[in-house]
Amino acid sequence: MSGQPCLLYGGELGPFGIGSTLLKSEESEILAEPLQEEIPKSFEAIPSRPDSGTPGASAKLISNKLHARREARIDERFGRWSGLVKFLFDDPQSTKAWVKGSEGERQIAEALTKRLGDRCVLLHDRKIPGSRANIDHIAVAASGIWIIDTKNYTGALKRVDKGGWLKTDYRLIVNGRDHTSLVQGLHRQASVIQKQLGSTDTPIHSVLCFVNAEWGFLSKPFSIDGVWITYSRNLAEKIAELGPLSEEEVLRVANILAEKLPPA
Repeated sequence: MSGQPCLLYGGELGPFGIGSTLLKSEESEILAEPLQEEIPKSFEAIPSRPDSGTPGASAKLISNKLHARREARIDERFGRWSGLVKFLFDDPQSTKAWVKGSEGERQIAEALTKRLGDRCVLLHDRKIPGSRANIDHIAVAASGIWIIDTKNYTGALKRVDKGGWLKTDYRLIVNGRDHTSLVQGLHRQASVIQKQLGSTDTPIHSVLCFVNAEWGFLSKPFSIDGVWITYSRNLAEKIAELGPLSEEEVLRVANILAEKLPPA
């Protein structure tokens, strides 16, 4: 055997009597094959957190446009006296309402971020497809999906039953005015979310969250026609409750909504 080469690729025969040319050919085929080994589920990539967006961005943009148009009209009409007119006369209430709404959305976003941390994914100021309307906030957590409409209203807030003896008819009253129509707006937003997700068992919660409204000494958050009416601290507690969604499911749902409902 001393005269017979026996290295695997050193001569005509390998240590097992197999031709080195055949072994090289098989090795090349194996190396060329795609790796199709199944990756264990525990090692699969977990979806990343989507971009939250900017709370109150669309309301702020509208207020800026209204302000700029008003100033341009004043400049055109009053010329060199326009500065004095702007000083003496402030923006109309309709423009200020957009500013106030934007600030309310920012306050709620900050409060929820501070209280919830990474226990939920927040999406702010999301565009509704085929509409000029938007959804102020969406929170996705183990407890489900939370659709949040922020209202920066002042004055006493309460639920009043105007249904009489034989039926109940709960109305949302803020500062003496009936704002029950806001509840129907949340139902429409919930329908949008349901449509984007298709068939799903994920719980969907609708919320009116008030900033700066006055709650009575013994007043508590309440529900009208399936819409939870509350303030930021209570809302954070509700979102943080345990629920059916795993961390991976939370991120998956949040990414779907972030893609289908882009920033406004």
